[in-house]
Amino acid sequence: MKPVRLPAAATLALPRWALFALGLLYILPGLIGREPWKNDDAASFGVMWTMAQGGLQDWLWPNIAGLPAPEEGPLTFWLGALCIKLFGWLVGDVFGARLATIGIFGGGVLSLWYTAFNLGRRPDAQPLRLAFGGQPEPDDFGRTLADAAVLIYLGCLGLLNHSHQNTAETLQVTLLAYLLYRAVRYVELPSLRNAALVGLALGGLTLARGWVTPLALTAALFLCTRFLRLPALRVLRDLAAALAVALLVTLLWLLPAELLQPFGGSPLAPWLAWNQAQLGAPGLAGLQFFCRVGMWFFWPAWPFAAWAVYAWRRQHHVLHVVVPVSFVSMLALLALCHPNPDQSQLLPLLPPLAVMAAFGLLTMKRGAINAIDWFSVMVLTTCAAVFWLFWFAKLTGWPAQLSKNVLKLVPGFTPELELVAFFVAASATAGWIALVHWRISRQPAVLWRAVVLSSGGLILLWVLIMTLFLPELNYSKSYASVARQIAQKLPPAPNCIDTNVGPAQRASFAYYAHLPFAGMQGGHCDVLLLQDSTKLRDDKEIAPQFRGKQWVKVWEGRRPSDNSERFRLYHRAD
Repeated sequence: MKPVRLPAAATLALPRWALFALGLLYILPGLIGREPWKNDDAASFGVMWTMAQGGLQDWLWPNIAGLPAPEEGPLTFWLGALCIKLFGWLVGDVFGARLATIGIFGGGVLSLWYTAFNLGRRPDAQPLRLAFGGQPEPDDFGRTLADAAVLIYLGCLGLLNHSHQNTAETLQVTLLAYLLYRAVRYVELPSLRNAALVGLALGGLTLARGWVTPLALTAALFLCTRFLRLPALRVLRDLAAALAVALLVTLLWLLPAELLQPFGGSPLAPWLAWNQAQLGAPGLAGLQFFCRVGMWFFWPAWPFAAWAVYAWRRQHHVLHVVVPVSFVSMLALLALCHPNPDQSQLLPLLPPLAVMAAFGLLTMKRGAINAIDWFSVMVLTTCAAVFWLFWFAKLTGWPAQLSKNVLKLVPGFTPELELVAFFVAASATAGWIALVHWRISRQPAVLWRAVVLSSGGLILLWVLIMTLFLPELNYSKSYASVARQIAQKLPPAPNCIDTNVGPAQRASFAYYAHLPFAGMQGGHCDVLLLQDSTKLRDDKEIAPQFRGKQWVKVWEGRRPSDNSERFRLYHRAD
């Protein structure tokens, strides 16, 4: 027997304008006014900017101002570079690249919504018919379920930071959501057309972040068809066609790169080496990381998803159970087999987990839903109040201890009142108060009521951080000030700059100061920029004998908020 019994009143869809506004409120803060920050965000922007400023060789062999970066794949950087070329003159290169991020995020949300909608309107997912009628229509039920899946997805803690970065992981999550949708459509109606669209998603995933995940998900899709008892020969033929389409998509990059040999070489070998390094034997460290980080990373999706597995355990051969569970299981196995576990391996689990969680939400008891609501209201409201208190303290100096705690993180920074940011933050807070009042006073029976407060509260906190504290975060995490200091100390017309700085630093210095770094084929440079630690003794310095040449130091500096990182600028002694 199905575990779901719902009246039609519980399946009122969230208004389209509300869902659209919630998505914009989620994605725009953190993209507007934010400089490229340290590590992956700045490094990825550097590849996009180099492509937009360069030629065909830069598009075939991704690099950051001459530093090769072919490991993951070029698709994310192509999209960002294209947006810089189209819109950079109007909105600036940084936000131009982030227009691609907005589009990627929208595509992921749309794919997730249609996945849950198609699963929800199937006959085997419908609630039990009520004795006197009044059960929801299939399309109404599907829309409500899709709204709930999107709200759960937006409420996941692990998605929040990563969805606002110009990285390959962001595109991978979106393409995985699209693959999930295409897999559902294929299993509903096996055909060569649907198989080709599955292959298109697999090819996009390969160009975004390697072939390991697409191959694993192809195996997961085949297992889905076995559980659902589809004809094996037909499925094998279709999956072979899907893999052929994926290969053709991948060759759109690899074939020209092999034939044209950009910068005198090919990105194929380092790309294959990076892919092979993504697999290893599962170990205790990977399991500990998965459990420790996954507890908060997948919140609030994982409790609902776990309950869905239990509630639907007797319907284990239905599509809305088999497909999400197969994808989650395969992706979890990949995360456990990664030799260097980090959050990027957990991100792909979010779309199928959100779909599973939506089906778990159907069977939650009213008492459990009310407990989740009150927990969200108390915790998130308290956090928002603390953020406002810290903001007040940093501007006024009272309470003194709070002000000291904030400003010691950004030594040398002088806080100022930003009126636009203040009004945005105040409006978001007023919206949160109205949402809580609506939930408490109306006691709505709609299905998505259990997650709207979790998602709305998380969005509120993100808006507060990205408005009230954005100047401090830019000051702390950006290399813009260091880049300008270096530019002022450069000798006139240097031929090139040799350096050992990392990808994020190289990208920031190339963009903000237009430093002429040595290209991928190297050169004899007159200037040397070194990055090391302030804890390094002077007699352990890399210079002044770097690469057998004599160097003279002309500048030394660092970011005010970083006590360990140090940069030194040299010119040749001769």
